Amino acid sequence: MNKPTLTTDPVALGAADFFARSKAKLGFDVPAGLYDPNIIPASGDPGTDKMLEIVAREQPVRPAAVLIAVVDHPEPTILLTQRAAHLNDHAGQIAFPGGKIDVTDSSPLDAALREAEEEVGLSRDFVEPLGYLDLYGTAFGFRILPTVAKVRPGFSLTINHSEVDDAFEVPLSFLMNPVNHQVHSKEFRGMERFYYAMPFAERYIWGATAGMLRVLYERIYSS
Repeated sequence: MNKPTLTTDPVALGAADFFARSKAKLGFDVPAGLYDPNIIPASGDPGTDKMLEIVAREQPVRPAAVLIAVVDHPEPTILLTQRAAHLNDHAGQIAFPGGKIDVTDSSPLDAALREAEEEVGLSRDFVEPLGYLDLYGTAFGFRILPTVAKVRPGFSLTINHSEVDDAFEVPLSFLMNPVNHQVHSKEFRGMERFYYAMPFAERYIWGATAGMLRVLYERIYSS
């Protein structure tokens, strides 16, 4: 089984360049695959694509939205959370603020902003949405549509400990450097599937979160 393509080309990083590229390359069209189980989000890994086909047949599609909040510091950062240790799903894992799309949400963007407010108290007054990233599928049936956003510094957070244990920022320069994009693998029903990991200090960023960060790198800097 082939690994995802792992390039190690350095990228020229800077807040103005990143935000300009994001505005030029992203938009707010909602992909049909967010709700249609017959449309399988492409991952670039044949093993993962096969897994998503199996999951789509066995589980209902679970539309979700996350906020990739890029904080406009002189050296920009991305806001991440550590999920609460008592949760049944993905306890203690590193994630973006976000969750399932409710029927009361007017759009995936609205869901991402609502979840960020509920989880960490990030006021949408500080958030400038730039557009949707590519749809991302997971082994649990989630179809995740990330919203990339520029966040003005000066916000204060209030952690909702029923959902997350911590919130922290990681330099964009680290996360967008492909040298830091490790490729790991695990077995799923006899098939090897590959996934990304981006360990940062004591934080182990992996799975869907690392996968979406890799998609962000490829969309903004490689395409």
